[in-house]
Amino acid sequence: MPSKQEKFAQLETFKNVFSFFFTQLNQGFNLKGRWREVHFKNKNPIVLELGCGKGEYTIGLAEKHPEKNFIGMDLKGNRIWTGAMQAIEAKMPHVAFLRCRIDFVDHCFGENEVDEIWITFPDPQPQKTRARKRLTHPIFLERYKKFLKPNGLIHLKTDSTSLYEYTLEVIRENNYPLIWSTNDLYANCPADREELIRIKTYYEKLFTDKGENIKYLSFRFS
Repeated sequence: MPSKQEKFAQLETFKNVFSFFFTQLNQGFNLKGRWREVHFKNKNPIVLELGCGKGEYTIGLAEKHPEKNFIGMDLKGNRIWTGAMQAIEAKMPHVAFLRCRIDFVDHCFGENEVDEIWITFPDPQPQKTRARKRLTHPIFLERYKKFLKPNGLIHLKTDSTSLYEYTLEVIRENNYPLIWSTNDLYANCPADREELIRIKTYYEKLFTDKGENIKYLSFRFS
């Protein structure tokens, strides 16, 4: 297994990995609004995973849906390396990774460019003083609105009861259509949604091994 420094060096050579940092804000991101045209070279839907970690969910969904494009986004290059390498070895041209802070996500995608968003086991930021850091806080939702298609789905999977209930409250307060929710996904997963429990992230495995319930919800902005 390569060292962390070796992984960082290899990421610079991976054609399926892109980076966008604070220092680049003024010059802009060259793939914004052009992911299909320039990178994927197709017109297929784009699915974005926020806080993808090692890319387990991005890769798992991409294996099941070759008719879609998938982008995993995370700041930690050491984690992204794992998913990017898997995609390269499996010859998955419909998978890409973006190394960037989620605060800048709206700088990386154009209007109506993304069809679907997955938020998988984010930091729940349980302290009230850190509520604005939650990836389902209205501040982040306003960023997503800038690039998610009007009927695009947002999915949340979490072990955190507080984040799950907080997100449901945000959905209610803003009158967003709630598609489906459950506080025990493994007990209530519909037969036609088996991918919700078949694909497990590193953290999901840790939580389920401890016997913790996994919460899930999906909603739209309109």
